[in-house]
Amino acid sequence: MASEVTILMGSISDREQMAPAMAVLDGLGVSWEAYVTSAHRTPERTETIVREAEAGGCRVFLCGAGMAAHLAGAVAARTRLPVLGVPLKGGMLDGLDALLSTVQMPPGVPVATFGVGRAGARNAAFFAARIVAAHRPEVREAVERSWRAAAEKVVASDRELRKGEGTP
Repeated sequence: MASEVTILMGSISDREQMAPAMAVLDGLGVSWEAYVTSAHRTPERTETIVREAEAGGCRVFLCGAGMAAHLAGAVAARTRLPVLGVPLKGGMLDGLDALLSTVQMPPGVPVATFGVGRAGARNAAFFAARIVAAHRPEVREAVERSWRAAAEKVVASDRELRKGEGTP
């Protein structure tokens, strides 16, 4: 089976911030492929990657870029599949510029935009897994297990906190 999620990054330096997305997808059993491509420097390559991913069965695109951050929008202009945008830290505004570039899309060219940086990459991957889960029950079960594990961690933390109640 071809990759269900195609991850695009504007630069190899974005890999560190996008790594949590890859880890989440691996943990949930979602197949993915990652590419470095630029909306501005390699627009033809970007379009080729999108077309080939669609033909190969991709279900969702996850795009991480900083500064001008036009990658997610460029992908959304070329596909009707879901596009998830992760604005990345960097540049003079430390991710605010990327956030605004990713979230401000014209009507009819939607990009689901997540938080800036690593936390946004994780949430985008969880969202991508939920999209894939609509077609793969085993991914839905993995997402559910992950949700339960996170809830159990909160309860365990509360227990730990309450053990020490009454002490400074």
